[in-house]
Amino acid sequence: MKSLSFYGAAPAYLENIAIEGKLIVVEGTDGVGRSTQIADLRAWLEVQGYAVAETGWTRSKLVGKTIDEAKSGHELSPLTYTLLYACDFADRLEKEIIPALRAGYVVLADRYIYTAMARSVVRGLEPAYVRSLISFAPKPDLVVYLRVDVNTLARRVLLSSGINYWEAGKDRHPGLDIYDSFMAYQSQILNEFERIAAEFQFHVLDASGPIEMVQSRLREAVSRAISAKTD
Repeated sequence: MKSLSFYGAAPAYLENIAIEGKLIVVEGTDGVGRSTQIADLRAWLEVQGYAVAETGWTRSKLVGKTIDEAKSGHELSPLTYTLLYACDFADRLEKEIIPALRAGYVVLADRYIYTAMARSVVRGLEPAYVRSLISFAPKPDLVVYLRVDVNTLARRVLLSSGINYWEAGKDRHPGLDIYDSFMAYQSQILNEFERIAAEFQFHVLDASGPIEMVQSRLREAVSRAISAKTD
C-alpha cells in the first residue's frame, strides 16, 4: 500500500488515505487518439489479470449532462467553463477514482487536470488561479502525453467526426472560419501542453505513427509504472 500524494492540500476525507491501485493518465488534445489507445490498453491489462477502471471528462453523473447542455449553447465564459470541469473532476474523484484505487484497481484516466490547465490558460485565465482550483488532485503514478503536430491533428479530425465549435476554439476566435480557428486554437493548446509536459515530467509518446506502434510503447510505459515499487 501507499499513501496518496496531492498537488496541494488534500481534501479532508482523503488525508492519510492508503491505496493499493495505480492511477495512469493518458493526456493529449482532442482527436489525438486517446480513447482508442485507452480501450486497447484496458483490454490488454485485463488479459494480464488486472482489474481496471476507466474515467474521463464529463462522465460525472452530477454535472456531466449539465456540461454537455451548457456547451451546446456556445455561450460559456472561460471561468464558468473551468469551474464546471473542476466540479466534474471533483465528483469523479470522490465517486470513481478513489474507490477504485482503494480497491486495488488500475485506474485509466482519459485526460486529467492538465487538460483543464491547458484549456483554461489558453482561454485567458490566470495559471495560478487554475492550479489552485484543482490542487486537490492526487498525483498520478504515470502521465503519458500523446504528442502530435497540428497538421496531423487536423487531418485526423477532418477524417473522423469533423471539427466542432469547442475543438475549434471558436469562443476565442469568433472572427475566423472554423478551420482557421481550429488551427489557431489547437496550436495554442499544443504549445501549452508542451510546457506542462516539461514541468510535470510526462512520458511523451509520438502519436503520429501507426496505432499498433503507439499502443506497444504505451504498454511498455504502463507496465513499468504498475510494477514499480512504492515506499
